[in-house]
Amino acid sequence: MPSLTLRQWVGYTGFVLVFILVAAVAVWRGDILKAGLDPQVPFQTYDPPPAPNYEQAASWALDDARAPGAGSAHIFFVHSTTYEGGRDWNGPIDHRDSATELRRSVLPNYAGPFARAGDVSAPYYRQANLYTRLTMREDAREARAFAYKDIDAAFTHWLQAHPTGPIILAGVEQGADLVDHLLHDRVAIDPLLKQRLVAAYLMEGLVPAERARNIPLCERPDQVGCVLAWKSVQEGDDAEAKRLLRRALVWNERGALDGADGAPTACVNPVTGSVDQPVSAMRDSRGATNATNLEWGARPAFQSRIVAAECRAGILWRSPLNSESFRPKGSWADRRKAPSFNLFYADIEADALNRIEAWEKIDGV
Repeated sequence: MPSLTLRQWVGYTGFVLVFILVAAVAVWRGDILKAGLDPQVPFQTYDPPPAPNYEQAASWALDDARAPGAGSAHIFFVHSTTYEGGRDWNGPIDHRDSATELRRSVLPNYAGPFARAGDVSAPYYRQANLYTRLTMREDAREARAFAYKDIDAAFTHWLQAHPTGPIILAGVEQGADLVDHLLHDRVAIDPLLKQRLVAAYLMEGLVPAERARNIPLCERPDQVGCVLAWKSVQEGDDAEAKRLLRRALVWNERGALDGADGAPTACVNPVTGSVDQPVSAMRDSRGATNATNLEWGARPAFQSRIVAAECRAGILWRSPLNSESFRPKGSWADRRKAPSFNLFYADIEADALNRIEAWEKIDGV
């Protein structure tokens, strides 16, 4: 076998190094990209952005927004993660890209189902960045707990503006975690607020089942003062379900986040609206939609009877979808946020309207 020339040897070595580098990037790509979102500063020494002033309209993404023909409820909605990070643990409320994503995707898809129920308010807040959803570091936990301070302040202002009438609390992903905190820190200990609560919707959030002691999970579609909570995963993706359950963080009595330690998580199928009816067939689905870029108050087009779902072992397992409208898109970071579509939009909408009607009958309206 002829020996390699120096030039050939250098070329061969370079090829091997490039191959190793490409393989390494493929294997550790997620870790590399995740590290790029790490603020690289201890939270204890971190200087957060200025606090919102909820007396000002600029601190609200939606401020008593009403769709034509909206009902009597007051809805407090907390949005999901839209700030990716890289410098701040908690994003400023005026971050342009985050606000754009919120308006074009999150609000139409996840606040939209409540537009017919009444006036909808959604505060901007110093949200914990995306990195805090991908790690269990203490800094990340503190950043997520810090975000609750803004939501607590916004809720106080909102209640002052809405002292009477039925209320709905709703949150998605990070917002679901924060609404869960509100329910137990503010609503569960206040008999008047509990009486006003139509329902709480913790969309795409993992909540320990034991949190339902004071505010129960919904058992009937006409029940009021209860909670619907679910985290959906495509059927067959066991690895994703295990990862979610392994990394689940829950609020403790001190208002800090701790590991769930394998505690059972709550799941209420949003199609049936009942923890006692965990299974829904495709024919039961009222309508999925991708409402991205839709103006507030405009009803989206629905694709009905395309989603089967089942609550099992604390996860809402849903059927695979072939429609291009319901495929994760965007960057690596985008695919780790709440989906830019809502498979249960029409189900949530119908559930909220039904429970408002039940609440009004009980209240004698």
